[in-house]
Amino acid sequence: MQSITVEHGIVNQHLDSVKTEGSRKTMTLDAQLLQVLAAWKQVTQFRDASDWLFPSPVKLGRLPYSYAGYWRALQTATGRAGLGRMGTHTFRHSYRSWLDSVGTAITVQQKLMRHSDIQTTLNIYGDVVTDEMERAGSKVAALALNPDSKVIPAAVSH
Repeated sequence: MQSITVEHGIVNQHLDSVKTEGSRKTMTLDAQLLQVLAAWKQVTQFRDASDWLFPSPVKLGRLPYSYAGYWRALQTATGRAGLGRMGTHTFRHSYRSWLDSVGTAITVQQKLMRHSDIQTTLNIYGDVVTDEMERAGSKVAALALNPDSKVIPAAVSH
């Protein structure tokens, strides 16, 4: 694993420091993800080390792709894929759901999503995307139907 530190934020194409202390913290990235990003960097028009990872061709690489430009491209892509209109926060919701589905502790999810308040992680982002609810319900039913059993039957354990 290697790490990155987000040092700048940009709003309405105005460069500034990141919003919160949590956003400034160093984070690790998977080696495969880093390889994909490095490969992308090699094929983009602006590939110098000091260039943005997703540079704006409109701004000749001096600024990153604008939110409006990204949003329009996302709408075009999701429309062509038959997914309808999709906002950028869809990816944050998906990320939280995926973290949950692989058994990531909620405190780790909070840190990975860079939320200062764990309630944001718990109450706003994510939903169950696997059969976890069904498995949990089966385990509770097994306990209720076999009150003398100390062990959940193998058929419903995971």
